[in-house]
Formats: sequence, structure tokens, C-alpha cells
Amino acid sequence: MPAATPLVANVLVAAAGAPCFKRCMSHALQDAPILQDRLPLHPWASPATRRLPGIQPVQGRDWLRVDEAYAGQMALRDRLIAGQPQVVHGLLPAARPAADELYATVLDWLRDEPGFTITATDLTRPDGVTVLLDPAHPLMTLGRLVQQDLCLMEDNGREYDLTGAILCFPASWTLAQKLGRPMTGIHKPVEIYDEALAARVHRLLTAIRPEQPLWRMNFFTYDSFHLHHPRVEGDWRRQPTGRSYVRCERQTLLRLPQTGAVLFAIHTIVVDAAQIAPEDYAALREAMH
Repeated sequence: MPAATPLVANVLVAAAGAPCFKRCMSHALQDAPILQDRLPLHPWASPATRRLPGIQPVQGRDWLRVDEAYAGQMALRDRLIAGQPQVVHGLLPAARPAADELYATVLDWLRDEPGFTITATDLTRPDGVTVLLDPAHPLMTLGRLVQQDLCLMEDNGREYDLTGAILCFPASWTLAQKLGRPMTGIHKPVEIYDEALAARVHRLLTAIRPEQPLWRMNFFTYDSFHLHHPRVEGDWRRQPTGRSYVRCERQTLLRLPQTGAVLFAIHTIVVDAAQIAPEDYAALREAMH
């Protein structure tokens, strides 16, 4: 399979992941599909979302979402964070201020979201689970509150580095392999991600304003329903040959005003390919090549 599309198309979703035995351990935590009822849109069908970079402005507070797969996804996130914290979480010491700012920002968002009840010490989710609010572990706590994976990007002057993340649902990359790397390192071995493209991406990220988050959406086909799908660099993912699933990521970019870090949030949506009309699925496969 060719290398994954670069950041402007895929941002952090590069060809990376974890060793097979770790992937198999994680797969044991999900023994059945956790699916959305439908895709919110077909990003391959519209030039505005299909062409790179496909960036659109977020309307209102829509940089986070709660959808019909919340209970199933959150139960899996709970199991992954409890059972494999070293796999799904990473935070560089220098990124702690950004993580603290993100913690406060997400809690503020949840206070206005129906279905969440917040006290001084805990939060009860829409699925009825109560989570202790632990500011000493900001990203791991947030990972049990929202469906999105949360990645922190910070400017080193030439590029943005991945400095922290809670990443429960990687699509063919691995956090431990990418943490601390600049964008060019994150996208290794994507050949098209050269210095010119790195400069373009840096300009795009630098231009994000706190008051105007951005979003885009990518699309893949997988033969596996597993949400936790890590992969190491060079371990190319084979294209499905039988039953398949369509996996999309609604990716949002939000500037944190105090630290200047950029949040890259990933909302994973998986549906059975059989749910999509044959002509739409054919257009999806064509757009991937």
C-alpha cells in the first residue's frame, strides 16, 4: 500500500503503529464492532472536503462532538486507558502547561453539553459512568470524558512537534514512535512530505486563531472493525479484499490561547461498508488512489 497522505491530508495519521503483539492485545479488548449509524458526510464526494487540505471553519462549539457511538467508544477507551496507559498516553514535561490548559478548556466545553453532570471532584457521563476529575493526569482524564483522541502540537520555530497525546484509536500509527517528533518526523516515510510541504503546514498551523477552530475529514477502508489499530513505520496496511469497514476521522484544530499550543482532535467514525451504496463505495475506493 502507498504511504499515507501527508499532514495537509492526514495530519498525524501517518504510516506508523505498534508491534503486532501489542495490537493483538488491544484487539482482545474489543470483540465486536462499535459502529456509528451512518457517516455524517461522504468527504470523498465533495471537492471542498476531498481536495487537499480540505480545511473548513468550525461552526460554533462544534470542535468536539458526542454521537450515537459514545457509550461503546467510551467503554473501550476506559479499558484501554486502564489496561495499556503506556501505549495510549504520552506527555513530554515541557508540554504540561498545554495539557493543563486543554484540561480546563475541555471541562468548560462539557459544562454546556447536555448529558454531562460536573461537580468539583467528578463528572458523570451520558452513559451513566462517573469519572474522577484528576488534574494531576490531565490527558488521561480527558480521554475518559470525550470520544476524541487529543494530540498537542507545539511550535519549535520551524515545525510543530507532537508533545503530548491521549490516543486510544490510532489509524495505523503509534504514539510512542511519534511523540516528540516534528511534523517531518511524524510523517516519515511519506516521501511527498518534503521541506516545502513542511513549511506550508507550518504556515497553516501558525495561522489558526483561538476564536476560529478548523476541521477536515479523511477516509479509509479497513478489513478490521477494531478502533485501536496501531502500526509501525514500514508495516504497510493491506487493502481489504473481503468484507470491509469505512473509517473516517473528523479532525479539528484548535489554538489554545494561553500556551499557543494547537490541539489536533480526532473523532473516529466507523460504519459497515455494506451500508454505503455501491456507487458511493466505488467512488471512495477511487478517491483513495
